[in-house]
Amino acid sequence: MTDLIRRRQWAALTVALLLPWCARADVVDSINAVRAAGCPGGTRAAPLRRNPQLDEVAHRLAGGASLHNAQQQAGYHAASAYSVTIGDVPESGDVRHVTETQFCAQSTKPAFREIGVWRIGTDVWVIFAEPSAPPPDPQDRSAVAARVLELVNAARSSPRRCGRALLPAAAPLTRNATLERAAQDYAHDMATFAYMSHTGRDGSAPHERITRSGYRWSDTAENLASGPPTPEALVLAWLGSPEHCANMMDPTYTQAGLGFEVSPRQDDITFWALEFGHPAGK
Repeated sequence: MTDLIRRRQWAALTVALLLPWCARADVVDSINAVRAAGCPGGTRAAPLRRNPQLDEVAHRLAGGASLHNAQQQAGYHAASAYSVTIGDVPESGDVRHVTETQFCAQSTKPAFREIGVWRIGTDVWVIFAEPSAPPPDPQDRSAVAARVLELVNAARSSPRRCGRALLPAAAPLTRNATLERAAQDYAHDMATFAYMSHTGRDGSAPHERITRSGYRWSDTAENLASGPPTPEALVLAWLGSPEHCANMMDPTYTQAGLGFEVSPRQDDITFWALEFGHPAGK
């Protein structure tokens, strides 16, 4: 089974051009004009919002920090980000031509919704970002688990293609406290020790951990993920994976339990475990 691992998209580009200084607002206006018009053969994108934290990220980039470290230092969490440095910008702040000819595709990426700018002399640092949603609140475990199960059952309610297989609709799953405990214990272990695998640190397989939890089963399965910050993003990611999707659509399973834990090292990384089961004798 393929595990889902979050992949960040980081990029950096330096563009040196013969242009003087500009005001930050003018830079943002110029870039938003490019997004409104779209690139040749591309699509239009909504305007970017200025974010003071991203201004600080750009400030730290100007001081020589890497894109990743600049975000950590500024306390900004991005699902994806892209930075560019433009030299000798004119007083008018018109960087539209530069944007169109040098980094049009990157600047018009629809996922980017926020922008930060910093200047030193005639050089301007710009960062585009797709903000990361905050991780789920551990105080809301029950509500989060209920929402994930609601989304999974919504997917099961209609026939669905999982990879090449067209699978029929299945009856809804019911929450099971024992499976939730097994899922939470495993999510906690993965987050604490920064790994994700169906094989536990003690060498255990999913069905062995479920047995240890006290759940008596005739069939079991497990979905794992690391990264999606919300139930919606989680289920969408699983539906995009044939193996995970097939588990969610399998009519054999009648019960499920979800667990999640936010990484103590990186608070924008959430580890998820969903245990499926069919109780023995039923």
